[in-house]
Amino acid sequence: MQSSTSSLRDVNRDRARAMRFSAVARHKPLRRLAALALLPALLGGCAIFRPIPISRGSLIEKSDYVQLKPGTSTRSDVLDLLGSPTAKSTFNDNTWIYISLVTAPTPLGFPHIEKQQVVVLAFDNGGVLRHLETLHKKDAIDVGMVSQTTPTPGSHNNLLQQLLGNVGRYNPMANMGSTFAGSQGPLGGSIGTGNGGQGNSLP
Repeated sequence: MQSSTSSLRDVNRDRARAMRFSAVARHKPLRRLAALALLPALLGGCAIFRPIPISRGSLIEKSDYVQLKPGTSTRSDVLDLLGSPTAKSTFNDNTWIYISLVTAPTPLGFPHIEKQQVVVLAFDNGGVLRHLETLHKKDAIDVGMVSQTTPTPGSHNNLLQQLLGNVGRYNPMANMGSTFAGSQGPLGGSIGTGNGGQGNSLP
């Protein structure tokens, strides 16, 4: 009697263990999917997986251009401190422009502008700094594309009109009219093969 009771307990224990194992086995795929879903978020927080910012132009820190004093600093001081300008004004060489841009690449898209700065320096004819202005990303003006088209000179014919308009304009016989029109032959004589010509007939 005791042996049958103990064997029944063993069977129940094995059955419970098998049920727990099957439950764990069923939840393993779900756990793996959850781990894969959280993996990009975890990797995105790591600095090593972040896109490396790319600097372009003349990157100037505020600690650099604040040393320039309008009315005192000269072109030589600016060159020693900031280097050569990125560009000069088109109609005034006394205006120097320093442009810097920091972008970060984005997957399947245009680079993201993280920092944008423009430093404009205006000198007088004597080379003394008179005005300093800084512009940042928030000061940028978005210029949209114009939807209008520029008119072109000439007729506005479609493709079919152009094709049909050229029919009959080209006549390959125009330059050979004297040969086939019966006036003069190809050698300048009055002998021709066309109507009105004498042809090659014998008298």
